[in-house]
Amino acid sequence: MKKTGYFLLAVIVIVAAAGVGYWKFSGNPDALREIVLEQCLPDQLQHQNPAPCAEVKPRAGYVVFKDRHGPLQYLLMPTYRINGTESPLLLEPATPNFFWLAWQARGYMSKKYGHDIPDSAVSLAINSRLGRSQDHLHIHISCIRPDVREQLDNDLTRISTRWLPLPGDLMGHEYLARRVTESELAQRSPFMMLAEEVPEARDHMGRYGLAVVRQSDGGGTCCHDG
Repeated sequence: MKKTGYFLLAVIVIVAAAGVGYWKFSGNPDALREIVLEQCLPDQLQHQNPAPCAEVKPRAGYVVFKDRHGPLQYLLMPTYRINGTESPLLLEPATPNFFWLAWQARGYMSKKYGHDIPDSAVSLAINSRLGRSQDHLHIHISCIRPDVREQLDNDLTRISTRWLPLPGDLMGHEYLARRVTESELAQRSPFMMLAEEVPEARDHMGRYGLAVVRQSDGGGTCCHDG
């Protein structure tokens, strides 16, 4: 029998999810959007070449792009205008499940690294509205910090299928966390989970940063990207 895979979701209010990359283009908050809409998407549609992106999926509505921060970090972004966590489009049923798509794109990290990276070493994260420098939705696909992995493993028995405060501070901030199965993550966007299950979250989605990590399976975290 196949063992059920579990993921841990964590949200943080107002500040950015710590430990993820960022972009600075001389103060241009639309730099990522311009790369997607003016370079990657046209090149794919006209020449079947995703460059400068690693992958462009017009019908599925997303691109995968190598982040300039860290040797292994990638970004998953929509092929159309979505600013960030505050966008009501993220709560529309027809909107792609960007976190699940980002999880499917984790193989780019292993390819870049030259060796398999265990799922438990991978993290997905998006910053809050105030914690980001770019106004185009982008999910960071990167390595989880070993100290964060250790703390999550230590707190694992106290994380349930309901949103509850994560025991103790994580990187100096307070988080809410819950556990979901791989099937749940595939079928339902974490943005919807947050909006529908955390009181008042729907009206203030821009205040939240969100992270997703795989429950540890006992493997090591041999992944370093920053």
